[in-house]
Amino acid sequence: MPTPTKGPRLGGGPAHQRRMLANLSVSLFEHKSIKTTLTKAKRLQPYAERLVSFAKQGDLPARRKVQGLIAGNSRTNKSVVHELFTVIGPAMANRDGGYTRITKIGNRAGDNAPMAVIELVMEPVSPKQAVVAEAEAVAGSAAEEAPAEETVETPEAVEADDAVETEETEETPEAAEKADEEDK
Repeated sequence: MPTPTKGPRLGGGPAHQRRMLANLSVSLFEHKSIKTTLTKAKRLQPYAERLVSFAKQGDLPARRKVQGLIAGNSRTNKSVVHELFTVIGPAMANRDGGYTRITKIGNRAGDNAPMAVIELVMEPVSPKQAVVAEAEAVAGSAAEEAPAEETVETPEAVEADDAVETEETEETPEAAEKADEEDK
């Protein structure tokens, strides 16, 4: 027997919560984005991501498991399960998690309940971003392992560097004429 969730349930008993999560997930997969309270969105996120993980497997036992979890109006749910396994699952094939995104949108006018939009993240994962993130992680770990050498600049060294820079950047009119003649 699974361990029940801690804290108050969404509106009633455990059966009511299961049905509510199933209905919210059907709406999420059907419309790709729904607006609900923040509490419901936070409870829905792991449930929906688990269903997407089953859809990524794509086999018949996974399809039957999902169908059993969102059972209800069989005609509607069969079309949602079909869309989940044929459209959403393959679209998430390269993604290792994080199939949904919750965005807070403020409070509801009537009862001041915090509202949120939960949506499926359908954008493909960019391999370039993953490579850049890995390179930054490797560079960060290498920088932590080898401490940087500290250089102490004396006032004389700073003045000498400034003098070298000004000599290189200053160009006299005679030098400019010589450069022009050499170019010809």
